[in-house]
Amino acid sequence: MEHSALSRLIVVSNRISAPAPEGAASQGGLAMAISAALRQSSGIWFGWSGNAIDEFTGQISMQREAGVTIATIDLEAQDIDEYYNGYANRTLWPLFHYRIDLTQYERSFGEAYARVNKRFADTLLPLIGPDDIVWIQDYHLIPLGRELRERGVKNAIGFFLHIPWPARELILTLPRHRQLVESLFHYDVVGFHTEEWKAAFQSYVINDADGMALSDGRLTAFGRTVRPGAFPIGIDAQGFKDLIQSPVAQESYDRIIESKAGRKMLLGVDRLDYSKGIDERLLAYERLLTDSPELRRQIFLLQISTYTRSEVTAYQDMIERLDSISGRINGAHAEMDWIPIRNVHRMHSREELAGIYRAADVALVTPLRDGMNLVAKEFVAAQDEANPGVLVLSRFAGAAWQMRDALIVNPFSQEDVSDAVKRALAMPLKERQSRWRALMDGVERDDINAWRDNFVAAMHEARDQGRKPPRPRIAAARKDG
Repeated sequence: MEHSALSRLIVVSNRISAPAPEGAASQGGLAMAISAALRQSSGIWFGWSGNAIDEFTGQISMQREAGVTIATIDLEAQDIDEYYNGYANRTLWPLFHYRIDLTQYERSFGEAYARVNKRFADTLLPLIGPDDIVWIQDYHLIPLGRELRERGVKNAIGFFLHIPWPARELILTLPRHRQLVESLFHYDVVGFHTEEWKAAFQSYVINDADGMALSDGRLTAFGRTVRPGAFPIGIDAQGFKDLIQSPVAQESYDRIIESKAGRKMLLGVDRLDYSKGIDERLLAYERLLTDSPELRRQIFLLQISTYTRSEVTAYQDMIERLDSISGRINGAHAEMDWIPIRNVHRMHSREELAGIYRAADVALVTPLRDGMNLVAKEFVAAQDEANPGVLVLSRFAGAAWQMRDALIVNPFSQEDVSDAVKRALAMPLKERQSRWRALMDGVERDDINAWRDNFVAAMHEARDQGRKPPRPRIAAARKDG
């Protein structure tokens, strides 16, 4: 589709990953895709600077990095505590990952969430030109589209959710859940990683918001229409393959191969979060060692878990629990020349990880719930096609909808994960190559550029289409919640 030369993309996110020069190895996949789109449209990336100030001023800091205009604002310490650590990470994050037992509902959190989204809208508004397209990222900023509409913005605005959308029974537990969902109807396009998350959103709209599904795939409710869509995010497949050739990746690979000493390596790489199923993974590995004593000394697990959100109590507890579980397993099974678990919390660069992925025989990507999970795709992209490793993947990761040739497991079942690891370790080379080829084809086809281009095209289409709804196809009576 041809787009106006005056059409500019504005990306809004809670935090900004500073763009690196195009093709830089240190640049993350999402930052790379967004940076490329912004360079193409002479766009702006707007978000929180990460800095705390005593009193909010609304002052915007503008700079240009690697061909991208960066616009940032500072937030008050109270905003950070209540909006970011509070509503975003103590309320929405656990709820959307099906951990209602960890979800905290506090009125001050909700008030700060609304306040910060208003502040984002007030400071962003002067930057928006008449032909600009606004793309808002993730759960921190769900109400931002509504705030912009209330300030008179008529532009096409899209929203993408990078985490799962939960079943309606869970959303109903959220105070003011209707107001949160209503916010999404101020966007032209709302994107999810999978059809499952999209269907869960539609289920709420039809059953609990007096909504209707229209013949062209849009939904109508609250007197407005929105086009939901599944846009599975990918990685920079070619760029990640290229990382393997870097000196840092090669050194990382060589070190792992030497330390393996002929053993098979199982690998887990996760941000330290209760949604990643690391506890359950370690217990499944313990089951494997107990049930299959012949594998002792033949295998080990390298678990890399990097710290995040250490100010949230649930994460502090998790660090202690994981260290305790891995220590117990090592104490029970280790021998003087073999340790079954290498438990690492240090952050690694993308180049280092590329080498570690390539050296692994089995990757355990077993989240309890995940919007997509790009570790699974990075592992595949890093493999040696002549002797690829095997991916063991949770059925509750968004990636499982695309990566059917992985060994799909139920992460809540120790036996299921243990059996899959045994199968992976014994898998013949021909089958490993066949599965890897099918997985790699998907990783290359549905890469980060396809994700970006498909979503931006959907926003252009929404802008060009206007908002004349066709005749409704499905209707359901509202149920108060």
